[in-house]
Amino acid sequence: MRADSARVHGTWYAGEESGFIQRIIVSEFIVQKGYYNVESVPIAMKYETESRAQSNGTDSRISTSESFDVVIVGGGPAGSAVGVFTARYGLDTLIFDRGNSSLQRCAFLENYLGFPGGIDIETFYELIHDHATEMGCKLRSEFVEEVDQLDSGRFKITTQDDDIVEADRVVAATRYKSEYLRELNDEGEMFETRDRGGKQRNNFDCKYPDEDGRTPTDGLYVASPAEDVEIQVLSSAGHGSRVARTVIEDVRREHGFPDGISDYNDWMRRLGHGRDKESMRDKLRGKINRDLPDDVDEESLVEIRDSEVDRRLDRYLSQDKIEHRTERGHDRLLEHIDDDRILAAAHEIKSERRTDSDRQGETSERDETTGDHASNI
Repeated sequence: MRADSARVHGTWYAGEESGFIQRIIVSEFIVQKGYYNVESVPIAMKYETESRAQSNGTDSRISTSESFDVVIVGGGPAGSAVGVFTARYGLDTLIFDRGNSSLQRCAFLENYLGFPGGIDIETFYELIHDHATEMGCKLRSEFVEEVDQLDSGRFKITTQDDDIVEADRVVAATRYKSEYLRELNDEGEMFETRDRGGKQRNNFDCKYPDEDGRTPTDGLYVASPAEDVEIQVLSSAGHGSRVARTVIEDVRREHGFPDGISDYNDWMRRLGHGRDKESMRDKLRGKINRDLPDDVDEESLVEIRDSEVDRRLDRYLSQDKIEHRTERGHDRLLEHIDDDRILAAAHEIKSERRTDSDRQGETSERDETTGDHASNI
């Protein structure tokens, strides 16, 4: 399917003929080069036909405002981590990044795993945003002015430029400036007043969300601010991934996944030698059946179970696919390295290879000379 078909509320719509819409519901997908990469879609697809919904208010699935499954406010390490996970699961995800993250105050990042020489903040931001968009997130450099909850339970997000989007779920991921959440503070529990330097300040209460990011406001999650978790960039990203898994697990429960199989992890596995995915299908199906609660009828969950089997099977990679992804991953990293640094490194590698070649040539000549001398004795 073409990826430029209208995407509304986490669902692909196409074939709008005679007032009907062919709806393809996909819980997890990867879009490559403008098409579904069907081979990479681990979840079973269901095809339905339904009449076009008439836009009759803010509760409509199809309205003049854009609609997303998840909107993340804040594109720093925590927010980008949330987006990577939710987009990989197949949730239509939008990240608002106002470009003024607390991380911008850092001069240089030296303690983030994977960068033995450290990394400058600008390149780090490019990497995390590239990662999020590569996974399917949309990224906008806009300031969110207000988040409000509609009667339907969905959220209306208004930007400083008066642009409006709607979402099923909102994840707050801004360490500072949580004013945009005040419309959701009906009970007065979201903000607290503290004395700082002789001044009374009313700030977001970090104890409002639980440790998994859930809040008393259904559909609202907080990845940042979050107590002491976000003081370091690495722990902030880790907490973002934890909140993302919470969001995904809540979505799965909403879609009928019972306890026992609603838990979610995003882990690629190596396909063992001599094994194929089809031979593993029965084994995974049996494991899922064993994980189901005793009071759940297996037959009523056949579709969910089989789609979960497909998802888990898709997490297994053959050696060829591992090698392909490794090469592509290295190439993508090179895109973020300054060209002059790449050329300098290439020149150094070329010089080292030339030196090694010269040394091998000298060794071969010595061996030949020694051999000739020995044959003359």
